[in-house]
Amino acid sequence: MTLSPLPRLLVEPIVRAALLEDLGRAGDVTSGAVIPAEARFEAVIASRQPGVVAGLDAAVIAFALVDPSVKAEIVRGDGASVAPGDVVMRLSGPARSILTGERVALNIACRMSGIATATAGLVEIARAHGNAQIVCTRKTTPGLRALEKHAVKAGGGSNHRFGLDDAVLIKDNHIAVAGGVAPAIRAAKAHAGHMVKIEVEVDTLAQLDAALAEGVDAVLLDNMDPATLAKAVALVNGRALTEASGRVSRETVGPIAASGVDLISVGWITHSAPILDLGLDAASV
Repeated sequence: MTLSPLPRLLVEPIVRAALLEDLGRAGDVTSGAVIPAEARFEAVIASRQPGVVAGLDAAVIAFALVDPSVKAEIVRGDGASVAPGDVVMRLSGPARSILTGERVALNIACRMSGIATATAGLVEIARAHGNAQIVCTRKTTPGLRALEKHAVKAGGGSNHRFGLDDAVLIKDNHIAVAGGVAPAIRAAKAHAGHMVKIEVEVDTLAQLDAALAEGVDAVLLDNMDPATLAKAVALVNGRALTEASGRVSRETVGPIAASGVDLISVGWITHSAPILDLGLDAASV
């Protein structure tokens, strides 16, 4: 699958900040010293591993911010599957400019492609065992949430809430302070507008019963084993969305999906996924 890009207005400040960090106080002194100003360069960005690519639109913006005369052509867009050696982008233009933008472009593309690849692996396993969607969490790199959540979608996953302001998620500490599941849900309903969904985290079937008695849009079934998850899904019986979380890995996602839950939330796909190795090299003549 391919994915429509995020609005440039959203992505450009992120990329600009990364370039400013890299250029420091004096710019690219290496390229300025070694590369003649008139030198031209044709290059490709290619994958060195199998995976799913993402972050390529941000990479294009990186080169454009360094030098608008750099031509960057995406060959395989966000969401495309790649094999080792597959070219994902072609570049041509002033050599200094391409080499100056190289690291920021690759840092972003490698990071986002790693997230997309990790997500795609879990999605494949989950689909083989049930109908659960893989969703991300708010465990994202500060400043990169929009890009990382976009990368999850490139890998076939879905997004959980983007921040504290777009949904009510009542977690264990909220419940502890509020005095229980029922008081927390009642307070949330009294406060939230009609467009705001309410989800509550439960650790036990007894807490789940209490949440269902109050009525919620979704229940977060935290750290339950597959057998307990299956009992929880049966207890819910379609009255709310069911989301499993906790200790999700490639080894556990299949049994979790087989329990019948609607969603499986995974934090590590955004905070700890290994990069997908992409490299920039001179184009073959």
